[in-house]
Amino acid sequence: MKKFICIVILFFAFSCTKDSDVEGIGEIQKTTFLGEVDWMQNFGGSEEDTARAIISTTDGGFAVLGFSNSTDGDLNGKTTAVNDYWLLKLDESGNVQWSKTYGGSKDDRGQSLVQTQDGGYALTGYAMSSDGDGTVNKGFHDNWILKLDASGNIEWEKSFGFSGHDHSYDLLETEDGGLFFVGFLDITSARADGNTEKRNSITAHGVGEFWGTKIDAKAKVEWRGYFGGTNNDRAHSVVRADDGGYVMAGFTESNDFDIANSRGSYDFWVVKVDDKGNLVWEGSFGGTGIERAQDVSKTADGGYVITGNSFSHDADVSKNNGASDIWLIKINANGKKVWDKSYGGAEFEDGQSVTLSKDGGFIIAGNSKSTNNDLNANAGENDIWLVKTDAKGTMEWQKTFGGTGLDFGFDAIETEDGSIILVGETSSDDFPNLQNKGKSDAVIIKVK
Repeated sequence: MKKFICIVILFFAFSCTKDSDVEGIGEIQKTTFLGEVDWMQNFGGSEEDTARAIISTTDGGFAVLGFSNSTDGDLNGKTTAVNDYWLLKLDESGNVQWSKTYGGSKDDRGQSLVQTQDGGYALTGYAMSSDGDGTVNKGFHDNWILKLDASGNIEWEKSFGFSGHDHSYDLLETEDGGLFFVGFLDITSARADGNTEKRNSITAHGVGEFWGTKIDAKAKVEWRGYFGGTNNDRAHSVVRADDGGYVMAGFTESNDFDIANSRGSYDFWVVKVDDKGNLVWEGSFGGTGIERAQDVSKTADGGYVITGNSFSHDADVSKNNGASDIWLIKINANGKKVWDKSYGGAEFEDGQSVTLSKDGGFIIAGNSKSTNNDLNANAGENDIWLVKTDAKGTMEWQKTFGGTGLDFGFDAIETEDGSIILVGETSSDDFPNLQNKGKSDAVIIKVK
């Protein structure tokens, strides 16, 4: 989803500085963050539409990926009322420059994107279609990767999977112009298909695995690795390590095979592999309750931060505010925990993305149901929740957005002017300053 390094320093007056000399492109520039909404937009049709990931683009605008099953409104021209990947290209003010959908006659859901070295885009997610824009499907969902030109036209597409549900959630471009993408593999179906690959003893493992795949610039598989135990293990995010390897983050229900130190139930699970997919280290983090990690970002000191949610109040979890909290952990370059922080109130909170800012702090996008402790407002049901912390995870600023329906935040990045762009979805018909278009709309908010 992302992984752009920008800047925000938030304190009550919220002044920010950007040290451009770090990149050798100019003098220090000062910006001011007020914590106020600059603009917000919603997009969609009469059915269900969502925005799952946002990136800054080289022309100063943004690209947003999600999925839609609408065929009217902003999706006018889409012919089939099933989920398709949905890519929006916006200018710096949030105006749509172009909008395209990709898919076939079945369920296809876009999850993450990158802008590639040639100015185009690569998309990942999971798809069931073997018609329309898709040509092959091996059963249920497959990892579906699309390479687009700068105008959103398909240059190539390819599915990776077996007869079960195989999902991809994140990808990055590698220095050689290839791609590395992560998600999970339905091991039971892969085994039933007669898969005989020996990497990590695929035939010995259980329900689902972390699945990382490296392809070249023409979509040819160079290697892929499977990691996990006998239960459910799913990778949701990946970053490139300083040594050229990959760090994948997600969650595990297992306590055997590749998982050495299970904490209980579901844990955050972080896996480091080298540039050929060999396991370097792994770490489980959590308590006796349920923890699920959704995103990872690399920090300036070569470590990593991981966010998701936690129901625990013991072991690695130093605090619980009630029910589920957003949980943020910092680990070093060797996978050892440095600190952890919990954010939330008495109800349910969940973190979906974390981004590093140039001041060393972190921007977290997620959702909330609470009105106490770290929160002071909830419009009803789930609200989108945006949080800014300092470099040690101490909360500096937070704000909720939503109406009386279900509203979810999925991703946030920082812009060159020190603002934050947040994306998600809303099903509220009373979301302030928005006119609801359908069952759920994609929503994009700029906070300056």
